[in-house]
Amino acid sequence: MKELTPQQLGLMLTGHETALRAAHWTAALNAAMRASAIDSAARQAAFLAQVLVESDELRRREEALSYSAARLRQVWPRHFSSDQEALRYAHRPRALANRVYGARMGNRGEASGDGWRYRGRGLIQLTGRDNYARLASSAGIDALANPDLLLLPDGAARSAAWFWASKGLNALADHDAGADGDAVFTRISRMVNGGDTGLAQRRLRWKRARQVLGLAPA
Repeated sequence: MKELTPQQLGLMLTGHETALRAAHWTAALNAAMRASAIDSAARQAAFLAQVLVESDELRRREEALSYSAARLRQVWPRHFSSDQEALRYAHRPRALANRVYGARMGNRGEASGDGWRYRGRGLIQLTGRDNYARLASSAGIDALANPDLLLLPDGAARSAAWFWASKGLNALADHDAGADGDAVFTRISRMVNGGDTGLAQRRLRWKRARQVLGLAPA
């Protein structure tokens, strides 16, 4: 595997303090990619494109759960059928996570606190007790007992790479340079995000990563 350099990662970033963010994250990303066989330029470009969008370019490692009542009704209409009900959870991240993630994804019921305990963390936000348990079992990160390990650079990057590999995305990324490359990348994006949120931004990040890694002309 050819390791990513801080200079290369910095060229993929935008905004302020790109060199600082790149220096902070390069070693963790390289270790994570090595552990999950993200070991070619094509795999790395597709993976990094997804990571950069999911994490707001390495600025965010944790799910934002502070919503207005109106936004709660848009995002989770099944849980909040009235303004009065939504107001009880508005701008209350812990209560919200327990409500919407309770009794799902291996979490116990709302009162257990599992929804908050196993909320989205990492560079690709891993969510739910079942996913944390699978990560702990296969990647050697004790995420089930200590979920906040996924807020540290090593855990945040390794959990993202583990999720990527567990979904078979390396094999898909191997085919994203052909005539149907854009369609393959769109499929990867939907498997990461669950929909088309940020798809245009993901394509831009993918194009830039491919240029930086020498897969496309600058």
